[in-house]
Amino acid sequence: MLQGRQRLNRRNLICATLLASAMVLSPQAVASEFGDAYSAYKAAVTTKDKADTQIYALKAYELGKVKLGADSLDTAILALNAGDALIANLPEYTFDEESTAKSKKLKQQAFELYQVTQGTYRKTYGEEAIELIDPLMGLSDASSKKDAREYLDDALDIAEDSDDAMLIADTQMAYFERLVNSPYYTRKVRNYAFDAQEAYSELLPENAMKRVLTSFRVGNVRFAEKDYDEAEALFLGVITQFQKLDYTHPYELAAHAKLVQIYELDGESEKSTQHCIAIGNMKPWKEDIEPTPLFRKNPDYPISYARAGKSGSAQLSFTIDEMGFVKDPVVLDTIGGEKFATESLLALKQWRYAPKFVDGKAVEAKEVKVQLDYYIEKKKR
Repeated sequence: MLQGRQRLNRRNLICATLLASAMVLSPQAVASEFGDAYSAYKAAVTTKDKADTQIYALKAYELGKVKLGADSLDTAILALNAGDALIANLPEYTFDEESTAKSKKLKQQAFELYQVTQGTYRKTYGEEAIELIDPLMGLSDASSKKDAREYLDDALDIAEDSDDAMLIADTQMAYFERLVNSPYYTRKVRNYAFDAQEAYSELLPENAMKRVLTSFRVGNVRFAEKDYDEAEALFLGVITQFQKLDYTHPYELAAHAKLVQIYELDGESEKSTQHCIAIGNMKPWKEDIEPTPLFRKNPDYPISYARAGKSGSAQLSFTIDEMGFVKDPVVLDTIGGEKFATESLLALKQWRYAPKFVDGKAVEAKEVKVQLDYYIEKKKR
């Protein structure tokens, strides 16, 4: 039997055109073409070449229908692989008409392929089989966020009926990931992530990547909800596990950055210092790019200026010391009034940065510049 669904990371790659129809080929030629296409598909998955993965997944599916039969289980698996390959090539952003049209086309193709898989799986395994979860998840990916909820609910119902704790947790987390940044993110969706994280804590070792990544995601939710004690514990746990890796994981940097914000909000600058230094040690300093503060307090708008509708700006220069504190800030230029400069200085002194590292040692970064702009949005009449 063919290999099952291959999970792929999503990026914006050019949609490939399906190669010549298999219908005109002899059975022997179809078998040979199919074998070549499927081998090329597996190779593309291995090398993470998403453009080729899409080309050969679609070609293998079309040839597979002829060689294996449209209603065969292996053809259903090929359809699932092809649907996943299309979804993996969705544009990351759809701000323009071309990207929007491409996204719509790929989703429609993928939706039809997932329907093929779903139909065959139902006939083969039954209406409530756990095998249906994969095509249901695919259908949710190929649908609008509003329509995705129906497929996600069906998938979760099947998982819960299985009494398989790991499958339930995986499905809950998949549900959360698909709706977290949508208008349909609700308390129920939020709780699925919390339930999954609790299950992983019981079922998986501390260093299991699935458990660590879920802890990070739940930590972000806790942080957004200002539950800083719970968020702190989760981020510290994430850092502990990632420190055992022989490379720097992006979530480790992000966890350090969140802890800087938590400790600064709580007035515990000493605690945040170690995390500022950790980020500086892991992240190369770039002289040509303005450093981004790990913690930033926005300046207060001068009340008299706000009442008068005054706008303006203040440009400042400062040093970032070895611990990431702002040192020796000075005003280089002010537009609109001196109070903008005063408020800018007060705010800037509370910012925290990752320090600059040279040869493995934290050093001062001098003449760092920043401009703070002040403006009042005029209400539309």
